[in-house]
Amino acid sequence: MRNHPPSRRVIAVLTAALLATGMAACGNSDTGDKAGDGKITLGFSQVGAESGWRTANTTSIKEAASAAGIALKFDDAQQKQENQIKAIRNFIQQKVDVIAFSPVVESGWDTVLKEAKDAGIPVILTDRAVDSVDKSLYKTFLGSDFVKEGRLAGEWLVEQEKSATGPVNIVELQGTTGSAPANDRKKGFAEAISANPNLKIIASQSGDFTRAGGKQVMEQFLKANPKIDVLFAHNDDMGLGALEAITAAGKVPGKDITIITVDAVKDGMQALADGRFNFIAECSPLLGPQLMDLVKKVHAGEQVPARIETQETTFTQEQAKEALPNRKY
Repeated sequence: MRNHPPSRRVIAVLTAALLATGMAACGNSDTGDKAGDGKITLGFSQVGAESGWRTANTTSIKEAASAAGIALKFDDAQQKQENQIKAIRNFIQQKVDVIAFSPVVESGWDTVLKEAKDAGIPVILTDRAVDSVDKSLYKTFLGSDFVKEGRLAGEWLVEQEKSATGPVNIVELQGTTGSAPANDRKKGFAEAISANPNLKIIASQSGDFTRAGGKQVMEQFLKANPKIDVLFAHNDDMGLGALEAITAAGKVPGKDITIITVDAVKDGMQALADGRFNFIAECSPLLGPQLMDLVKKVHAGEQVPARIETQETTFTQEQAKEALPNRKY
C-alpha cells in the first residue's frame, strides 16, 4: 500500500492555521502587553518623599494601580531632575505602555519627552506642569490650579486685614525653586494681596517643601526681621517646620504670627484645628484613581482633555475641626 503525500488542501489548511497562530502571537506584543499577562504597564517617576503630601500621593498611585490591574514600575527621583530624566529613559528602554511623572521643576524636559514621543509611548503629567512649548509632547496634565491656591490664600488674608491702617509684614516660604507649585502659588498670592497696599512681602525664600527647610529659613527670617505679622508657606510641611522656629523665638504661632499654608494634609489640618495655623488652601494628593483612568484611556488611543483639574477647597480653623475625623491623608 502506497503512502500518499498530503493533499494540497490539507497543506493549505495547516499553513493557514500556523499563520493565524503566528499572527496572534505577534498581535499580543503589539497591544503593548509588556507585563506579559495582559496588563498595561505604567512607568511612574515620583518627585521624591519630601512631604506628607507626597507620601500620600505615592500611596494613592500605588493603591490605584493595583486596584485597576495596572502593572506599575515606580521610581523615586529624590527631588533631582537628572534622576527623573534617567528614569524616563529607562521606561522607554523597557517599552512600557504609558509614562507618567510629577516633574521636579518646570523646565528642561523637551529632549526626553521627544524621545518618549518618538518611541510611541504616551506621557501624562501629574501634579506639576512643564513649560514645553510643544504641547504634543504629552497627552494631558492632571493636577491642581496652583495659581488659584495662592490666590485663595491671599484673598483670605486681604479679608482678614481689611481694617489694617499700617504695614502688615509678610514672610514667604517658597517651595522648590523652579517648580510649578512654587512659581504659581507665589504668583497667585502676590496678585491677590496687591489689592491692599498695606500687605508687604518683606522676605521670600525657598524651604524646598520640607519641614527642615521651613524651620531653617524661618529661623533666618526671625533673626533678620524683628516684626513679622504673617507667614505664607507654600505647603503644610514648611509651615510645620516654621512652628518650631516661631515657638523657639518666644512667639505664639497663630496669634503673634498669622500662618497660611497650602495642602491640608493631616498634620497641617491638626495644626489648624489647634489654632497654630490660621488658614489652609487645599491641594489634594489623591490623584491615583483619576490617573489610572487616564492611563487606560490614552493607552486605548482615546482623546482626553489637555488639562484636568482636581477639585479642592479651603479650610478655616472651625472647618478643620469638622473635617479631621474623616481625613484620608
